[in-house]
Amino acid sequence: MAKFDIIAATGCPTGIAHTFMAKEALEKAAAERGLTIKVETHGQVGVENELTKSEIAGAKAVVVAADKDVQAERFAGKPMVSVGVSKALSVEAAGKLIDRALAAKGDSTVAVAADVEDETEEKESIGHVIYKHLMNGVSHMLVFVVAGGVLTAVSFLWGITSFDSTASDYNSFAAMLKIIGGIAMNLMVPVLSAYIAESIGKRPALVPGFVAGMIAIQGLPVNAETGMIDAGGAGVGFGFLGGIVGGFLAGYVILLLEKVFAGLPKNLDGLKAIFLYPLFSTAIVGLVMLGISGPMAAINTAMMDFLKGLSASGAVVLGLAIGCMCAFDMGGPVNKAAYVTGTAMLTEALAAGVGTDTYNFGTNFMAAVSAACIVPPLITTFAVVVGKKYFSQEDHDAGIVNLILGCTHITEGAIPFMTKNIWPVMPIMMLGSSIASILTIMFNVHDPAPHGGFLVLPVVENGPLWVLAILIGAVVGGILFVAFKKYDFEKNQKAAPVAKPVEASKAAAVEAPKAEAVDFVKVENVFVAEDFASRDEALSFVSNQAVKAGIASDADAVMNAFLAREAEGTTGMMEGFAIPHAKSDAITEAAVIVVKDESGVTGWDTMDGAPVNVAIALLIPGAQAGTTHLKILSKVAEALMDEDFRGTVKGSTDAAEIAKTINARLV
Repeated sequence: MAKFDIIAATGCPTGIAHTFMAKEALEKAAAERGLTIKVETHGQVGVENELTKSEIAGAKAVVVAADKDVQAERFAGKPMVSVGVSKALSVEAAGKLIDRALAAKGDSTVAVAADVEDETEEKESIGHVIYKHLMNGVSHMLVFVVAGGVLTAVSFLWGITSFDSTASDYNSFAAMLKIIGGIAMNLMVPVLSAYIAESIGKRPALVPGFVAGMIAIQGLPVNAETGMIDAGGAGVGFGFLGGIVGGFLAGYVILLLEKVFAGLPKNLDGLKAIFLYPLFSTAIVGLVMLGISGPMAAINTAMMDFLKGLSASGAVVLGLAIGCMCAFDMGGPVNKAAYVTGTAMLTEALAAGVGTDTYNFGTNFMAAVSAACIVPPLITTFAVVVGKKYFSQEDHDAGIVNLILGCTHITEGAIPFMTKNIWPVMPIMMLGSSIASILTIMFNVHDPAPHGGFLVLPVVENGPLWVLAILIGAVVGGILFVAFKKYDFEKNQKAAPVAKPVEASKAAAVEAPKAEAVDFVKVENVFVAEDFASRDEALSFVSNQAVKAGIASDADAVMNAFLAREAEGTTGMMEGFAIPHAKSDAITEAAVIVVKDESGVTGWDTMDGAPVNVAIALLIPGAQAGTTHLKILSKVAEALMDEDFRGTVKGSTDAAEIAKTINARLV
């Protein structure tokens, strides 16, 4: 059975993009550190790459990056860091999480300095706990909304009243589709409530959670004649807000009952699970939900009236609010708040029926939300095509993929672009989304489907105008994004040191993949018989050799760059290896310098506590940070996982052989 240094679990509410972006970032960060890792994903299709008990037991530390329940209780007793999935979307952020998880062990062999801010985050905040429970409900709810909403929308293809047997466009198949879609949509609130409860109180909380959700959509039944509570009467539902309240209520009631019944004999555990918990929790939650139905219905009505009042202020005000919320965090809590509000209003719209004011407002609101969610990925596609020279090949490829993601209503593809330059990329995305939302409202577009992007165009009223609104938002945002990247590109070029003709040709060779493998490690830059008293002495030696070799112009600047990187987190790996790296404008040529100390350099924090015998030092010009730097670093980290590579480099005293071995792995 394979053993992993780090195990992790990732999960986002939709289980589409964030989940797998975090997985990839964690895997790359672990590779940079020479660590093995297994990441379990909790996506929309379920749990993949599931961790086994033996893998959990054998791991050094655990990273949980999730906004939903990933059964973190499995990791009890292990050194662990638990954060929201958005805090693990970049390799740098994921690396800090791994370092913190290792540091949590309190073992000197894995001690990694964590800054004060990180230490305060070590304990999950109350806000994140609540958000995680909420998103567990939203995650399970969304599939019901999508399936039910799209099926209901498809039924309209036969006619807007094709489900009505008294209408001239009646179609029995369309009526059945609408019935099925309506049932799925009606399950939205009970499922939301049940899985919020389940995240808190586990399986016993499902029963009161479902009951709370059903009460939320039905309200307190009252006899119209007597004005008294009557099981045969009719009530006023209080929507998804009631479902949220009911979910938290049900979950915490179960936790309370667990404490109340904790004194019962162990042999009554079965009775508690099958009888006591469901009976008492359902009674308590049901009575409380019915008791608050009046105030909750009033709050729900007030919220809907506020949104309708906002629309009365004009398309610009409402569209701006929707666009900014959807593009603010692209799949995060603010985006989800706008989307869930849209689906709730769409549910009411479909229940009210075609032609009603509620239907017109709800479907128009949903169309604006969908437009705002589609735009950000399309902005990146436009930008990487029009301004290709200003983007890396990796960004260009991601932007092209975003064409598919955007067209299918998956906003998260734009996140990597925003995280690199939150300002001004976030405002650009918000502006583009707002333009699309405003125009969608002005064009009187109606979308009866809650998801699907352009796949649901056949059922969108004024569909061509909807596409036009989205394209206008994407093009305006794309132009601004290209303008920013052009400015940033030209600024970096001016800041780059002016190279001599010979040095310029070397730099050009570095950019070519074939030369990269040949030129990075030169025999004269491999030092095999050194004796260093400390880490800093070794780094100072490398800095001075870099100046002597013409790789850098200022040894002090290079040394400061090395130390700054060590302050972020040790570059000491395992089995006697370290990969220090310096990024500085004082470095004129990307290169690798190798130093060996047979007796070992002590005081260099390594993952296994062993002294460093081989330091493979990376020196990268400031202008190439994030491109050449990451390529070399990832290849060296990958090579260190190879036992043959480690054996050859560590065991050889031949500088030429060492240079050849390392260069072969930099291809």
